[in-house]
Amino acid sequence: MILCSLRNVTQIIGANTIFQDINLEIKQGERIGLIGRNGEGKTSLLNLISKESDPAIGVISWKKELRTGLLKQIAVTEEEKQVQALLYDVFENLNKIREKMTELEQRMAAEKDPAKLERHMEIYGTLLDKFQQDGGYEMDAQVRQVLNGLQMTELENKKWHQLSGGEKTKVGLAQLLLKAPDLLLLDEPTNHLDFLAIEWLTSFIKHYEGTVIIVSHDRYFLDETVTSILEMDQGELIKYHTNYTDYVKEREARLLREFQQYEDQQKKIKKMKETIKRLKEWANQANPPNDGLHRRAKSMQKALDRLTVVKRPVLDQKKINLDFEMESRSGKEVLKLDSVSKRFGNQRLYEELSMLVRFQERIALIGENGTGKSTLLHLMLGTENADQGMVKQGSNLSIGYLSQHMLEMDANLTVLDEFREHVAVTEGEARRILASFLFYGPNVFKKVRQLSGGEKMRLRLAELVYQKHNLLLLDEPTNHLDIESKEVLEEALEQFEGTIITVSHDRYFLDRLFPVTYLLADQKLTRFEGNYTFARGKWLEKNES
Repeated sequence: MILCSLRNVTQIIGANTIFQDINLEIKQGERIGLIGRNGEGKTSLLNLISKESDPAIGVISWKKELRTGLLKQIAVTEEEKQVQALLYDVFENLNKIREKMTELEQRMAAEKDPAKLERHMEIYGTLLDKFQQDGGYEMDAQVRQVLNGLQMTELENKKWHQLSGGEKTKVGLAQLLLKAPDLLLLDEPTNHLDFLAIEWLTSFIKHYEGTVIIVSHDRYFLDETVTSILEMDQGELIKYHTNYTDYVKEREARLLREFQQYEDQQKKIKKMKETIKRLKEWANQANPPNDGLHRRAKSMQKALDRLTVVKRPVLDQKKINLDFEMESRSGKEVLKLDSVSKRFGNQRLYEELSMLVRFQERIALIGENGTGKSTLLHLMLGTENADQGMVKQGSNLSIGYLSQHMLEMDANLTVLDEFREHVAVTEGEARRILASFLFYGPNVFKKVRQLSGGEKMRLRLAELVYQKHNLLLLDEPTNHLDIESKEVLEEALEQFEGTIITVSHDRYFLDRLFPVTYLLADQKLTRFEGNYTFARGKWLEKNES
C-alpha cells in the first residue's frame, strides 16, 4: 500500500532551486535511509512529506488519515513544565479520559442518590472500556521504556528551561516515538545519543510497525535499521533496495555503467555529426547539387535532434582537502595521567584514573553521556585541573583541539578573519586554502555564527590542518559532516604521523581508525587492545558474567 507519493515535485527556497521534478512512492512497512551531501535538500524533502511545507511545483498525495511525525526541535512555551509531564502530554486523549474517570470516581464516592450513582457507573464503565482499548494502562510502561531506552531518566524531573539544546532534541525524539505515527521521519536521530541509547533506538526501529524514513550520516546505524537507501544526488532521487554497505558497491557500479553509456553515446553523436557534415559537403560538391544526399543529411539530423542525451555522471564530487602534517614530532611519552580524580560540585566524575599515551597511538575514548569524557580531554589539554593526581604533558608537544561545539572559534569574526586568527598567512593564501575546504568567493566573508554545523566543522578542520600539531584531541569530530566528508577525514587521519585521541559515538569511524579503546564507566578507565566493537563485546561479557 502506498502511503505517500510525490509527482514531479520541485522545491524552491528563496532564489535557490533545492531539487527539481522528483518522483517518489513510499510504501507501507518500508524502512528507508535518506542520504546525500549536506545541502542536497534532505531536510526539505522530509518537510514536504510531513506536510510542514508545500512544494513550489508538483503534487504530493497521502493515504487518507495518515499520521506523520517528524523529528524536529520542539518549541515549548511552558518553560516550567517537567520532562515527564511533556512526555505524558503526548497521550492527550487518554489523559482527558483519565481525568474524567478520576472526577467520576470522586462523584461516585460522594453520591447518595442510587439512580444518579447508577448513571455515573454506566458512564464510568464506557470510559473505562475506551481507556483500556486505547492503551491507557500501557501508557506508564511506554513512557518508562522510552525514558530508560534513550538514557533520559536523569532528565525526567528537569524543567524545560533547564535543558540543553541536545537534551531538548532528546525530548522531541522521545515524544515522537511515543506518538508512534504511521510514517516516522527521523532527521539525524542519533545526534546527542550515547552508545546505549543508539543501540536501544536501533532495536526500536527494527521492531517498529509503521514506516520509517531516516536521514543519517551514521553508517552503522543505517546498516542496522534500513532495508533500502534513497540517495539525493544533484537534485535527483535514486533508490537502492539494500542497506548502506551494499549501496556503496551498487552506486559505484551504477556510476561506472552510466559513464560507459555516456561515453558510448558521445562517440555515436560525434560519428553522426561527422557523417552529416560529410553528406552535406558531398551534396554541395556534386554538379548539380545532390538532393538525395541533402535529404539523408536532414533525416540524420532529425534523428540526432530526437536523441535523449545521457547526462554525464559526476564520478568525483568536490571534496574538502585534508592533509594533516606535523611541524615536529613529540617525545615518546605524549601524555601521562597518574591517579587523577575530578569532581563537579557534588558529582564525582572519576577516582584515581591512570593512563599513558605514547607517540603515534590512536586512542578512542568511549562511555555513556555524562561520564566525563570531554572533561578528560580538557584535563589533557590543560584547561581543567585535576582535584587530585597528576596530568603530565610530554616534551615538544603541540596540541590541536577540536571541541564538540567548536566554541574555540570567534562567532563574530568572518570565516576569513577567523582562519587568519589561527593561521599566519596572507589574505590571498587564506582564500586559496579556504576554497579547498569548499568556502568559495563571498562565503569567506560570512560570520562564523551564520555557518551551519557542517561548515563550522570544515572551518575548524582547516585551521587544525595548517597549524601542524603533533597531538590531535578530537571531541565528536564527525558530528555535522556528511558521509563523503567523514570519509575524507578518515583518510586524512590514517595518513597523520602524530598521535590522536578522540571522543566519538560514530562506531564506524572508531572501528576503522582506533585500535586502542578506553572505556570510561563507573568512574573508572579501562583499556582494551582493540577497536570499539571489540571493547563493547568484552564489556558486555564482563557485565553478563
